[in-house]
Amino acid sequence: MNIEKFSSFFQGEALRFLEEAIELALREDGRDLTSEGVFPPDHRLGAKIIAKEDTLVAGLPIIPLVMERCGHGEWSWKAFVHDGDLVADRTVVATIEADAARLLKAERIILNFITHMSGIANHTRRYVQALSGTGTRLLDTRKTLPCLRYPEKYAVLVGGGLNHRKNLEEMLMLKDNHVDLAGGITPAVSKLRATYSPCPPIEVECRTLSEVQEAVLCKVERIMLDNMDTAQMCEALELIPESIETEVSGGVTLETIHALASASTKGPDFISVGRLTHSAPVADFSMLVQ
Repeated sequence: MNIEKFSSFFQGEALRFLEEAIELALREDGRDLTSEGVFPPDHRLGAKIIAKEDTLVAGLPIIPLVMERCGHGEWSWKAFVHDGDLVADRTVVATIEADAARLLKAERIILNFITHMSGIANHTRRYVQALSGTGTRLLDTRKTLPCLRYPEKYAVLVGGGLNHRKNLEEMLMLKDNHVDLAGGITPAVSKLRATYSPCPPIEVECRTLSEVQEAVLCKVERIMLDNMDTAQMCEALELIPESIETEVSGGVTLETIHALASASTKGPDFISVGRLTHSAPVADFSMLVQ
């Protein structure tokens, strides 16, 4: 996962949201009156960003995006590893040189992104390893921090997972509220297909075997088995033809994911895990100013 992969992910809407998140973070901090008061404008500093644990690295290409918005004048940076690299404790992953006030204003914002995104990548990697040998693929969810969805979903990719829909337009998901208010799966699917042409892929969240059977008859693109116990999940998977993708979700943990993927002779295509983003501990990085 190198800067080209970062650039291919962060383009269009994704890049715009990332830039807005960086600009908002800078506005939250305001002026760095401490650094401006202590250092003259021409005082130059160098800094090393150092991993303080064995960790995946994610978010290094955000460094120039932050630095460009932190002031004027010459500055430089160099990365010594790529996003997706697994580095050892005390590895120098990047260096930055700039005027003191600019560098110190950028320091915390850069570290906040890198520690958060690398933590998600590490957490995702553990789940991917737990699924090894099952054939089931790992998905994230929309349980992301507001305004940080794209950095978090990028970090999931760095960790080896896959992205579920990035927004409410990429895939239409019929959840229990939609189904109940529409009067059932069949009328809900019919309304969607009548409303949109072409209609985006439709996923139906199913709670019972009868709902699974109804979704199969509707020939939707994906069926989610939501919070089913293992026996019910296995029975449901047997009802779904190969032409329809299957997803298991709800309360999945690192301790249970392998058993869920391998419980049936016909395992799910995907397992989605909200914990990848909403419960990932940060990775430990620091910036050492020279």
